[in-house]
Amino acid sequence: MTTFERLTGKRVGMLTPSSNTVLEPYTSAMFAPFGDAASAHFGRFRVVEISMSDASQGQFTDAPILEAAKSLAEAEVDLIAWNGTSASWLGLEKDRALCAMITAETGIKTTSTSLAYDRLFAGIGLKTLGLVTPYLSEVQERIITQYATQGIAVTADARLEEKVNHAFGTYSTAQIAKMIRDVAQSRPDAISILCTNFRGAPHAAALEAEIGIPVFDSVSVTAAHCMCELGLDPTRVTEWGSVFQRFAQLPQPSQQREKP
Repeated sequence: MTTFERLTGKRVGMLTPSSNTVLEPYTSAMFAPFGDAASAHFGRFRVVEISMSDASQGQFTDAPILEAAKSLAEAEVDLIAWNGTSASWLGLEKDRALCAMITAETGIKTTSTSLAYDRLFAGIGLKTLGLVTPYLSEVQERIITQYATQGIAVTADARLEEKVNHAFGTYSTAQIAKMIRDVAQSRPDAISILCTNFRGAPHAAALEAEIGIPVFDSVSVTAAHCMCELGLDPTRVTEWGSVFQRFAQLPQPSQQREKP
C-alpha cells in the first residue's frame, strides 16, 4: 500500500487591494526561505483609488473585506492579514475592529499592516519617523496627524501626489530611493515606506547601509509580523532589510516558534 504524505506547513492569507501588483510577488519571495514549511495566499477586494473622497473611502467598508476574508478562510489558513495601510489615515481602531470582526466570522486570528507597524514602533520605542508614500497631501497630512496621536513625530516626509492605486506600483525603485534619501536628512529614528503597492522593499537593505537609518517597508513589515504570529523565525529572511531581524528581537507571541 502506498503511503501519501500530507504537507502541514503554515499558511497566511493576505487580503489584497484589487489593483495591487507589488505585494504578492514580494511577499511570496519573502516567504520562500521557508520552503514547504510556510506559504502566503491572497484574496482581493476592490481598491482603485486612494484619496479622501467618499468614493475612495467607501472602498474600505467592512462588507467586501469580510467577504474576501471568508473566501480566504476556505483555504484553511492559519492567519489572515489585511495587507494594506488604510488605518494609517483612518486610525488604528478601524483595523482593530475589522480584525475582530473577521476573527468572529472565520475563527481565524487576524492582523493588519497598520497593527504590524504599531507593534514594531512600540517595541523599539520609536519617537521620530521619516515618511515616504505615493499619496496625496490630503491623505499624507492625516497620516502625520494619526502618528502624532501615537507620540510619533514625522520629522520629514515625501509624497508623489498620486491617487491611482495601480499607478503606485509603476514608480521606479530609483525614484523611491531618492525620496528616502531626502527624508533621511532629518535623521529620524526610522523611515517608513508606507504603501503595500510601492517598490521600496528590494533596496531597503542597501539604503540602510548607505544612510545608517532603519528602512521599514510596508510589505516587509507585514510579512515579518505574520511570520512571528505563525511561530516562524523571521531572521531566515536576509535580503529584504533589517525589519526581519528587528521583529525577531521583539517579545514574541505565545505560539511555539519554528525549530531550525
